[in-house]
Amino acid sequence: QAQLVESGGGLVQAGGSLRLSCAASLRTFATYAVGWLRQAPGKEREFVAAISGSGSNTDYADSVKGRFTISRDNAKRAVTLQMNSLKPEDTGVYYCAARWGAGNPTPSNFNCRGQGTQVTVAS
Repeated sequence: QAQLVESGGGLVQAGGSLRLSCAASLRTFATYAVGWLRQAPGKEREFVAAISGSGSNTDYADSVKGRFTISRDNAKRAVTLQMNSLKPEDTGVYYCAARWGAGNPTPSNFNCRGQGTQVTVAS
């Protein structure tokens, strides 16, 4: 049974917006930091954004600061990534990932990860 399921990807023009959602079936959801990772064609998977279990702390990659916003609703076991002012270099498969306890989920350190959703930004 999938523990993290992403949705909301698609094709958008540069400058546009998309909202990604991650639905979790983790029993103790609030004890997990949750984040988004992405992988562009031919590139390594990279960290995009993360939010602490309580939602009080957020972290962003420099490349998305000021454009992306991560939020969570623990009652609904959901995390959202609002992406504005999208650029072609934001294109890739976006993965929701969770890490138990302290620390952001990263490409090499997570407890579970979704199957990913494709985001394509056309120039």
